[in-house]
This record gives sequence, C-alpha cells and structure tokens, in this order.
Amino acid sequence: MVDEKSPEEGVDEVVDTGATDAEAEDEENAGEAGEEGDKGEIDKEQEEDEGVPEAEAEEEAPTVESLSCALSEAETKVAQLQDQALRAKADVENMRRRAARDVENAHKYALERMTGELLPVLDSLEKAVESATLAKDADAIGEGLELSLKMFLSVLSKVGIVQLDPLGEPFDPQFHEAIAMVENPDGEPNSVMEVIQRGYSLNGRLVRAAKVVVVKASSGEESSNVNTSA
Repeated sequence: MVDEKSPEEGVDEVVDTGATDAEAEDEENAGEAGEEGDKGEIDKEQEEDEGVPEAEAEEEAPTVESLSCALSEAETKVAQLQDQALRAKADVENMRRRAARDVENAHKYALERMTGELLPVLDSLEKAVESATLAKDADAIGEGLELSLKMFLSVLSKVGIVQLDPLGEPFDPQFHEAIAMVENPDGEPNSVMEVIQRGYSLNGRLVRAAKVVVVKASSGEESSNVNTSA
C-alpha cells in the first residue's frame, strides 16, 4: 500500500531541500575564502621574511679599517683645535701685555711733549741771565725776560693751561680770590682793581684762583658778596 502525502508536506520537503543546498553552497564559498585568506597571509609573511635579510645586508656593521680612519680624523681635528686655542690664548696674553705697557708709558711720559716745548724757554732764560751779567742796559735785559715769558705762556696754552689776568673785569668768585676791597670813585664797583697774583686754569678747570683787589661800592650802593679771605 503506497503512502500518500499531502501537498503541504511535499512543499515542505522541497523548501527544506532548497535551503540545505543554499547553506551548503555558502559553506563551500566561506571555506574557499578562508583558504584564499590564509594563502595571502602566508605569502605576505614569506615576502616579509625575504625582505628582512636584504635590509640587514644594507646596514652592514662598520669594519675595523673604517673605525680606525674615523678615529684618526677625529684625533687630527682635536689637535688642530688645541693648536688654535693655544694661539688665541697667546695672542690675548700679548695684547694684555702691550696694553699694560702702553698705559705705563702714557703715565711715565705724559709730559714728554710739554718738556720738549719748554726747552726753548729754558734756553731763552739762560741767554737772558748771561746778558744780564754782561750788559749794562736794563732795557735789553727786560726785553729778553719779557720775550722768555711770552714763550713760556705760549707753551702752556698749547697744553690747555691758560693764565687768568682779570684786571678791570667784574669779580668772579669762581676764578678770583679777593684779598682786599678798596673804595675807588673812578672804578666800577665789584670790579677787579688790581691783580696781586695771576691765576691759571687747565682746560677750563681752575688750578689756582687769581688773587685780586676789588673796588668797593660806595655808600648807598649795593655790593655783591665778595670773599676777602686770604
């Protein structure tokens, strides 16, 4: 007796069979893909393994000859630098010694030029003394001494020494020292009436104040402050 199946059962079997075939195909495809991926990874690893020896071959270890050559060059350069340092030190030391010697000479021979300028004045004074012992003319002696004095003042002016002779000028307490005050109707009040001792300045700085007699203001006139201390 033949078993009869209902139409619904037949459909179910067809569907189940189709689903099984699809799953089988998916599994086969997945397996092939996995095998291909494994093969790719193996090939990649082999390529990497093959490339490592090449890189190592390019970076070869330095040889004894190359190290010796580099050491020799470094020693030569160090010797050159040491020689340059010693030369520079010697140059600096020589410069220091020359500067010290120049400063010492400047202090020692600062008046050398002035000494040379004063020698003619000394010669002129010697001649004036000789003329005074031989000549009987006082005027000639006076002229010789006056010439010597002018020469001496000229030499002083060359080095910045200026004589202060303020006769007839207004009294200046910065450069004048009043030793007395005298009334003089013909003189200007607070002006220098007489120079007792001439003063001198060096490049504008007072070396010695001129000692003077100042005209005293008459009664009823204001007088400026005058230092009369000796």
